[in-house]
Amino acid sequence: MNQQTLIMDLDDTLIHCSKYFKESKSLFADLMLEWFQFTTTKEDILQKQLEIDLKNVEEFGLHSSLYPESLVLTYKYFCVRYGRRINESEMEQVLNIGQRVFQIDVQPYPYLYEVLEKLKVDGHKLCLFTGGDEKNQRRKIDQLGLEHYFEERVFIYEHKNSTALQFVLDEIETDKKSTWMIGNSLKTDIKPAIELGINAIHIPSEIEWSYNIVDIEMDPNGTLAELQSLLQLPEYLRDYAFYQVAK
Repeated sequence: MNQQTLIMDLDDTLIHCSKYFKESKSLFADLMLEWFQFTTTKEDILQKQLEIDLKNVEEFGLHSSLYPESLVLTYKYFCVRYGRRINESEMEQVLNIGQRVFQIDVQPYPYLYEVLEKLKVDGHKLCLFTGGDEKNQRRKIDQLGLEHYFEERVFIYEHKNSTALQFVLDEIETDKKSTWMIGNSLKTDIKPAIELGINAIHIPSEIEWSYNIVDIEMDPNGTLAELQSLLQLPEYLRDYAFYQVAK
């Protein structure tokens, strides 16, 4: 087997993530509707929260404190908009809804461990490149025992972009032709990989955060593929290695 270096995303590539935020936002919006009866809609609340959240993430990165803060800012926005008194107890309820997302025991994607075992047996070098703050991402990695597969090759950045990916490439000292970025996010996984001239595999998530969706307007220097499931990854790389040898 032709060994490849696989730089893998964590959230919504290996483990569930967006579904927890979707549930949290829905709970928040339902609570807001109780407080702001007949003055707004669930869609308006969710749209304003998204607008605030995206603005904060673009400016400050992927720290876990920003999501609960976006809920509080949304609550304050609607209080000001409709002349409702800002209530400390209500703000605390909103903050708690946001913080609970980062206390959930996360779930791995189906067959995650079987896939990682196959990749390891096939001789691939596995690296983890994830966006977020150190404390929250380490919590998930430790909970699921993922260091067994990635060892010391775990890289966590609050600003997950081509600059961060370049740091990872410098650290692992790999040949770009045999290096792959694998993830669900066009913005933070696939586009940086193309910009830096490495191979990329896009595995779309069923629930996608709009932050992750961008147009890619450049031609890749390496291979760019799309798989429907993580389960297809080992076989895809085996086929790739076969055809490379057969050339």
